Amino acid sequence: MQNVIWFKDLSIKDTPKVGGKNSSLGEMYNVLTKKGVKIPNGFAITSGAYIKFLEANGLPNKMREVLKDLDTHNINNLQSRGKKIREMILASEIPEEIKREIIEAYRELSEEFGVKNADVAVRSSATAEDLPDASFAGQQESFLNVSGKTQVLLAVKKCFASLFTDRAISYREDKGFSHMQTYLSVGIQKMVRSDKASSGVLFTIDPETGFSGTIIINSSWGLGDMVVQGRVIPDEYKIFKPTLSAGYKPIISRKLGTKEKTEIYGLGNSLKIIKTSEKNRKKMTLTDEEALVLAKWGVIVHEHYDKPMDLEWAKDGISGELFIVQARPETIHGVREISQIEDYVMESHPEKMLAQGASVGSKIAEGKANVILNVSGIKNFKKGEVLVTGMTDPDWEPIMKIASAIVTDEGGRTSHAAIVSRELGIPCVVGTGDATKKIKKGQFLTVDCSTGAEGYVWQGKAKWTIRKYNVNREERPKTKIMMNIGSPEEAFEASFIPNDGVGLAREEFIIASHIRIHPSALINFKKLKDKFLKRLIEEMTEEYADKTKFYVDKLSEGIAQIAAAFYPKEVILRFSDFKTNEYAALIGGALYEPEESNPMIGWRGASRYYDPRFAEAFGLECQAVKKAREEFGLQNLVVMIPFCRTADEGRKVIAIMKEHGLVQGEGGLKVYVMCEVPSNVIEADEFLKVFDGFSIGSNDLTQLVLGTDRDNAGLGKIGDERDPAVKNFVRKAIKTAKEKGKYIGICGQAPSDYEEFAMFLVEEGIDSMSLNPDTVLKTTEAVLKKEKQLGKTGYN
Repeated sequence: MQNVIWFKDLSIKDTPKVGGKNSSLGEMYNVLTKKGVKIPNGFAITSGAYIKFLEANGLPNKMREVLKDLDTHNINNLQSRGKKIREMILASEIPEEIKREIIEAYRELSEEFGVKNADVAVRSSATAEDLPDASFAGQQESFLNVSGKTQVLLAVKKCFASLFTDRAISYREDKGFSHMQTYLSVGIQKMVRSDKASSGVLFTIDPETGFSGTIIINSSWGLGDMVVQGRVIPDEYKIFKPTLSAGYKPIISRKLGTKEKTEIYGLGNSLKIIKTSEKNRKKMTLTDEEALVLAKWGVIVHEHYDKPMDLEWAKDGISGELFIVQARPETIHGVREISQIEDYVMESHPEKMLAQGASVGSKIAEGKANVILNVSGIKNFKKGEVLVTGMTDPDWEPIMKIASAIVTDEGGRTSHAAIVSRELGIPCVVGTGDATKKIKKGQFLTVDCSTGAEGYVWQGKAKWTIRKYNVNREERPKTKIMMNIGSPEEAFEASFIPNDGVGLAREEFIIASHIRIHPSALINFKKLKDKFLKRLIEEMTEEYADKTKFYVDKLSEGIAQIAAAFYPKEVILRFSDFKTNEYAALIGGALYEPEESNPMIGWRGASRYYDPRFAEAFGLECQAVKKAREEFGLQNLVVMIPFCRTADEGRKVIAIMKEHGLVQGEGGLKVYVMCEVPSNVIEADEFLKVFDGFSIGSNDLTQLVLGTDRDNAGLGKIGDERDPAVKNFVRKAIKTAKEKGKYIGICGQAPSDYEEFAMFLVEEGIDSMSLNPDTVLKTTEAVLKKEKQLGKTGYN
């Protein structure tokens, strides 16, 4: 049996010889380098060499004796047995024959790179790892910046010993693998000098939701351990795969991470962690072109293996080249069959929020806090408690699997805590910054990851429910059932609910949450006289010399995430529909907004877009849509004009859009109008000459037909959308649109709230109804039943 095999002589079939990690590297080196994917060269020390090492030192029987009364639920028992075996291995000698082969291969690798002693990464590769339901990621050790034959041989022994870390022993027990029949290979690969550049991880699906349309890249300065171990909050890029393959540049989201630490080479073979400079903290770690190259490689790797993959990559700061340094199957969503969706809904939460960070998963959990600052304290952890700590690594896994939830000070969504929490199916809030300081041991906590990108830790008990939906429904109604989506963060998860697209995507949430600054304050940034306001905007937009580009980029990315989630289905985007008081609440907004006694029927919607006071700001919205459609390739995006009082207003808005490159009909661009003002119905013929269709806004239409103010709760008892007068307006709008052969849908609240109103719409023959996600499945069932009663047949 060979002791050393070069990557060029390996393939994925060699997993029994060299483990999943090394066989995958060999597979990619042989097959994917021809397709442009760069893999650093190296070789593997086989599992057979590991077996020879154990036998030459008489270790197998001694190890079995140590493990015979193993109890992984007893932390002391686990720790003592793991330590004994590791000490045995480290005290043993590698047989001379194996030593010679390793030293000779290392010499050849060094010669290839023109150096005497190449700096290499020495990584463990277990023969049972990277199976569909067992990743083994992080269970064994890896060593970076190793050079010189003595240090290489020592690192190999340390890898052998790491097969018996406490976490690896515990993991094998949980997965039912034999300790003595799981063998270890060691990979020795030329280091990529990412200590002088950046590195990170790449997922070929969204690791949070399992959405298959995106590549997710996390990146930070220096060596990759900072990202892999969750010790920094990295930059994040989301790239949309379907249009990437068509030649577009669809970076649909960029998020700047804090990246407080950087790991670099130290003296000799050491590594050291330094504080990231302020300049680098505020700078993205990859160019757009580099992110797109990595994304294309991710697609190639995914297609080759025909499964979702979890990759590690690195950029060499000397050569400027990018490399893939590891690849393994994604083991959570990649094997998940989605037949039921669980929707955790927070009904009421305690008043005091103790911590906030990035949410992992979408669940809610509760339990007593156990604040542990060092892994040595894990023996005091009890089942069902909430683990609160600075950060985790694989040594924490024996208690993570019995925690109800996890909260960490450090790390991002690809940190160790995040990855393990997803695998365990428990909620986790990472990157809180100060949870360990604010939370006291024994406090009762509610950990809430149900609201999107942000996760919250509340002190005390909350009221929450779990709604379960069966998604294995192939039969579809003739009436299209679409969704109302406001937050880009909810789009990927919502896309798994059977649907026919998005009938209302709102810009308001993106502007209020992701931008927060009034567009006119960005347009007039240089003219601002308020020094405090100017400094605040500068801090929020410091990546951008042109402040309007910040607005266009953030808006286009938010829009794009919604359009991508439902691609290629139609996504109807409503241009901004803030009222003056809502615009005034944005940063700098008070400088540009008039005070109105009733903003609900004031300067909003279409009347803003062509007004000289706002036309330039509307132009930024047009540029954002143009970018999403033309640069990202999301031509499933349709636009809609809200609160358009006259057909002439519609013509003026379409003319402004054209000035900014959004031309009705060009590239299939449709322009719909909200049907929410009585004039829209009374003059429907004229409006439908201007627009490609109607979407009924039942909330505003109801208040204007009945003469009530929907902001006045006391007037609610007068009537709602079920009032005969409102239904007559809706009926006429549907009838006219049908006669003109134009689209007619509804995106107001009524069909989500009132099933009988939804049935009325089916009877009238509406093309689509757009609903809140939590009512889609229930209403779909009711619509199918109603259509069968009416003798209508589904379109699928």
